[in-house]
Amino acid sequence: MKSLFLAALLLLAATPLIATAGQNREYWVAAEQVTWDYAPSGKNLMHPGQDMGPWGKRLRYPKYRYISYTDASYSTPIPQPEWRGILGPELLGEVGDTLKVHFKNRTDRPLSMHPHGLRYDEDNDGADHRGAGASIAPGASFTYTWKIDEKAGPGPADPSSIVWLYHSHVDHVEDIYRGLIGTIVVTRKGMAISRDDPRPRDVDRSFTTLFMIFNEEHGAEGGLKHAMNGYIFGNMTGLEAVAGETVRWHLVALGSEEDLHTAHWHGETVLDRGHRTDVIELLPASMVSVTMIADNPGTWLYHCHVGDHMTAGMMTRWTVKPRPQPTVSPPGPPPN
Repeated sequence: MKSLFLAALLLLAATPLIATAGQNREYWVAAEQVTWDYAPSGKNLMHPGQDMGPWGKRLRYPKYRYISYTDASYSTPIPQPEWRGILGPELLGEVGDTLKVHFKNRTDRPLSMHPHGLRYDEDNDGADHRGAGASIAPGASFTYTWKIDEKAGPGPADPSSIVWLYHSHVDHVEDIYRGLIGTIVVTRKGMAISRDDPRPRDVDRSFTTLFMIFNEEHGAEGGLKHAMNGYIFGNMTGLEAVAGETVRWHLVALGSEEDLHTAHWHGETVLDRGHRTDVIELLPASMVSVTMIADNPGTWLYHCHVGDHMTAGMMTRWTVKPRPQPTVSPPGPPPN
């Protein structure tokens, strides 16, 4: 009996552990034509009383956007935080998951969805005019299958979640300027809140910012919209955290040779792969995720630190609210 018990233990020790299967996560995304307003307030919110110079002469332009829906009927859009602006939906997953993105083209031109960083075959690349998903005709649909393998996840020096871009890649320069841009956030294996919620459990709040100069009028200065998530002169609003929270900032950039950006926070610092800083350098197609412990209540500047870009409105503000104080009940009456 003892020998059988020992043999069973040896067999158990030699049996490889079976990894928990990843989740299949479905998204329904449509490309749609919209009218975009770079300053919905109509004002320079950074310097009240001042105008927006040549960049404020025209604020509304026809654009294209990725919009997320609840299901295959594409009838109920999923609301986004106001600060997310022109960015398409944030697609979430944990290492080991598979994303199935049901894409419907509701515009007047062929478009696609091309992801950075994830694993896919030629049909699911969404680029290079090859494969079934390279160019989706107006009115047509396609389901992209993208796998989140280890190489798509955070590396040894990365935080618990990292950001990747996705964008249309048919007319690859103009599609981006048209607004067809979104993000994917991948959480390290084992760090998700739950199987149903792939956000990282060590983060209280996250924000994503696209730094990009949208070229609306073929180089005319007023048509170069120096935008953060598609907003200029402080019109990107809603960036709020509470003192004591761990905040993950996902920073991305796209564009041309003018898009050399330095994202800078006033009031706090961040950790960038172990390095303490308050400025992150970005080039076109940069994707950087950093971590902040918000502990300095106040309303602070958040902007690109390139001088010309600040002048043109690539600035906003963000807020750290004081932590609510626990309610202390008054003492009761003394005992008789």
